[in-house]
Amino acid sequence: MAPDPGLVRLRISLRAVLGIGLAVAASELAGLSLSASITAGLAALLALFTVGDPTVRGQAVTTALLPVAGFPVLALAATLHTVPTARDATWLAVVLGGVYARRWGPRGHALGIFAFMTFFITQFLHAVPAQLPELYTAMALALAASSAVRFGAWCVERRLPVPAVPAVPGGRGLSRVTTRQAFQTTAACAFAMAAGQVLSHERWYWAVGTAWWIFVNTSSRGETLVRGFRRVLGTLTGIAAGMLIAVPLHGAPAPTAVIVAVCVWGIFYTAPLSYSWMMFFVTVMAGLLYGLLGVLHPGLLVLRLAETGVGALGAVLAVALVLPVTTHAVTDRWVGQAVRSVHGCTAAAARRLAGDPDADPAPLAAELEALLGRVRFSLAPLVHPLNPMRARKERARQVLALLDDCAREARGLAAVAADPDASHDARLTAACGRVETAVEVLVGAVPERAVTAGEGVPGHHPGAEQALAHLHGLERALAALAAPLRASAAVGA
Repeated sequence: MAPDPGLVRLRISLRAVLGIGLAVAASELAGLSLSASITAGLAALLALFTVGDPTVRGQAVTTALLPVAGFPVLALAATLHTVPTARDATWLAVVLGGVYARRWGPRGHALGIFAFMTFFITQFLHAVPAQLPELYTAMALALAASSAVRFGAWCVERRLPVPAVPAVPGGRGLSRVTTRQAFQTTAACAFAMAAGQVLSHERWYWAVGTAWWIFVNTSSRGETLVRGFRRVLGTLTGIAAGMLIAVPLHGAPAPTAVIVAVCVWGIFYTAPLSYSWMMFFVTVMAGLLYGLLGVLHPGLLVLRLAETGVGALGAVLAVALVLPVTTHAVTDRWVGQAVRSVHGCTAAAARRLAGDPDADPAPLAAELEALLGRVRFSLAPLVHPLNPMRARKERARQVLALLDDCAREARGLAAVAADPDASHDARLTAACGRVETAVEVLVGAVPERAVTAGEGVPGHHPGAEQALAHLHGLERALAALAAPLRASAAVGA
């Protein structure tokens, strides 16, 4: 029921069904085994799900590089399958390198996930070296088929504006997000690996997969705890559905294929909105795949839940004990970036209103929207219904509401500045100056003055009153932000 402007999520999820279906069909037509066809489907899913470069060209390059990350890992995982100690050590090395690679942006993020999941798929299928040729063939066919759909037949990205992607707050050494998470994730996966093998010598890898995915797109203790809770919740509901859907099918190919397609659609459609719903569809799909392999039974689904709990526990312990970072420290950085983005949008709009034709606040307004999405994600632990600290929850809600007000006023100001008949108004200079002062109160000095030319020139234009209303709204929202941010800083919320 969530809004889907332009039906973007619907188009991307339907494209995923088509791309993955084509990959599996190509594998079947090539006469490959069932395990190879499953590998093809999962490889196509990963290529369509994880590659997120801001340009179509960049996405194509990253997709072409996926075999560079996946093929060597596939060979190692299959070769070491019967040597547990070396296998486990190698997978932990892949975990460490895969998370560390996130420092190189979306491309490193996608390649790291693909390498990890290639190892996971090998454990899932119990692949051995003799199967490597057909698994390589299946993966190559999958990437070719999914790319033909993504970049040729159904290139959604070419019809969409490039989204603004906020940069992760920086740091050096162990304070750098990617470095810290590399050690945290490795520790979590090591715990999950050991505890998971106590539960099962055959399905222990589910615990490792859980620990890994909980750390994707998180950067604080609170975010990790909430993501772990949502993963367990999604898995629990998915297992209940699996008992009703996957078990009675007994791996019947035709109905299983239809329901897997529905699950693929659900994974892509719900992923931007709800981790719990996404995990629900992932869990149902996993049960269906086990049914195809002929090993599904109710006890296996219960074991899946237990392994998920072990992986989530490993993530919680790692984020609490290994280089921990509080929710407040992360949200403070993201809120600061959002406030600076408000100033940047205001400065660009003021320059445009002052007569600078090269100034364009629209991209900065889009960047602000992306930053607000990240702020909402980082504040999710504080506004979560299970959070017992009511005062912190209320402050977090105030911050979100006021930042939403800032974004609304910034969008309105950008729209006024886009008016070709707009001309400089001296009142706008004073209002922009007050916004600049409000930003400085919250985050310190800003990099540039809001108006760089024509300051103080009298005159009016038809959109002046509307622009002034937006600037006054920004000023009020920024001034109101000071109180909850000071209170949060005082208690380290």
